[in-house]
Amino acid sequence: MNKLYIKNMVCNRCVLVVQTELEKLNFSIQEVNLGEVVFKNSISKADKHQIGVQLERFGFELLDDNNSRAIEKIKASLIDLIQNKNNDILVNVSDYLQDVLNQDYSKLSNLFSQVEGISIEKYFINLKIEKVKELIVYDELSLSEIADLLHYSSSAHLSNQFKKVTGFTPSYFKKMKGNKRIQLDKL
Repeated sequence: MNKLYIKNMVCNRCVLVVQTELEKLNFSIQEVNLGEVVFKNSISKADKHQIGVQLERFGFELLDDNNSRAIEKIKASLIDLIQNKNNDILVNVSDYLQDVLNQDYSKLSNLFSQVEGISIEKYFINLKIEKVKELIVYDELSLSEIADLLHYSSSAHLSNQFKKVTGFTPSYFKKMKGNKRIQLDKL
C-alpha cells in the first residue's frame, strides 16, 4: 500500500503538518493533499500504525473503510472548493463532486446523509457560512463584496441564509465578542 486516507485534514496548514510529521518519521512522500497522502514506496502495517499514532497527536485519524474515505473525500473537495476555488462555486455541487470523485452523485449523497446525518447541500451551505464568518471577522470586505466573492445572488440572499444557519444577522454577528467561528472539522 502506498496511499493513506486521513480524517480531519481541512486546510493547507493541515497538509503542511502531516507532511512535516511524515518527513520527521523519514517517509518518502510523493504528495500530500487534503485527506490523503501518497508515498513513493509501499508502507507496512507497522509503518501505518506508527503514522497513525503520530498524526493522532494533531487530531488526525487514519481511515480504513471505503465509506469513511468517500465521506472524507467529499468534505475535503468541498472545503477546497470554498477555500481555494471561488470561481468554481458557480458550478452545481452535485456536478462538481461527481467530476472530482468520479462517482455517481446520488450514491455519494445517500452515503453522506446516512453517515453524517446531514445532506451534502446543507453541509456545503454550512461551509459557506463559516467562510462568510471568517470574512466578516477579517473586516476587509463589505457584505455585498462577500456575497459576490461566494457567488450569492445578492447580499440579501446571503443575509437570509446566514440568519437561517446562525440565528444572527451578519451585522449582529460582526458586533458579537468572543469565539464566533466553528472549526471546519467540527461541521
